[in-house]
Amino acid sequence: MRKAVVVFSGGQDSTTCLVQAQAHYDEVHAITFDYGQRHLAEIATARALATQLGVAAHKVMDVTLLGELAVSALTRDHIPVSTELQDNGLPNTFVPGRNILFLTLAAIYAYQVGAEAVITGVCETDFSGYPDCRDEFVKALNHAVALGLDRGLRFETPLMWLDKAETWALADEFGQLALVREQTLTCYNGLIGDGCGTCPACILRRRGLEQYLTDRVGVRQRLEHKRGR
Repeated sequence: MRKAVVVFSGGQDSTTCLVQAQAHYDEVHAITFDYGQRHLAEIATARALATQLGVAAHKVMDVTLLGELAVSALTRDHIPVSTELQDNGLPNTFVPGRNILFLTLAAIYAYQVGAEAVITGVCETDFSGYPDCRDEFVKALNHAVALGLDRGLRFETPLMWLDKAETWALADEFGQLALVREQTLTCYNGLIGDGCGTCPACILRRRGLEQYLTDRVGVRQRLEHKRGR
C-alpha cells in the first residue's frame, strides 16, 4: 500500500495537493500545524476539509514554540500585513523556519505511519519571496532528512513550477474547483473562500482564478507542458 503525508493548512495550495494525492496514493494522511498563527480559523478549516475529503488520518500538531520565536505579521496580531518588503528584502509575512520545522516534523510522522512521501504545496513561481519555498531548499532538506532517518523518504512539491492559474486548473482536473474556491482559507485576514480581496494572498489567488476562467484551454495546455518537461 502506497502512503503519503500532506502538509495541510486548509488553503488553496495544500488542498489542491491533498486531492491530487488522494488520486495517486492508496492512503493519505494530513498534518496541520498550530504555530500560533494569526488566524486559528485555518486549523478549523483544515479539520473540516480533512473530514469532508475523507483522509485516512488528520493530525494537528502543537508547535506554538515557533510562533514565540518567529516574529512575523502571521504570528503577531499587532503587525499589519504589508505589501512592502522589509529591509532584509523579505515580506513581513515570512515566518522564519516555518517550512524547515514543518517538513522535518511531517517527515518524522511519515516515518511512523510508513509513508513514502511528504507532499507540500510550496511554489517557487508564486512564492511571495519566501526563501523556504524554493526548490533548492526543499531538495537540500529532503537529502538531510532522508540521511537522518536512514530511509528514502521523498518530499514532493507538485506545485513548485505552477502559477496560480495552473494550480486552479489542477484543482479543476480533480473535480474540486468549487470546493477549493468556496471552502479553503488563503486570506491573510482570515476569511474563507474569496477572502478579503485586498491582501497579497487574496490578490494572487483572484488573479490566478480570473486567468484560468478566461482561458481554460490555454492554462490547461501550459499545465500539461510543465508536466512533460
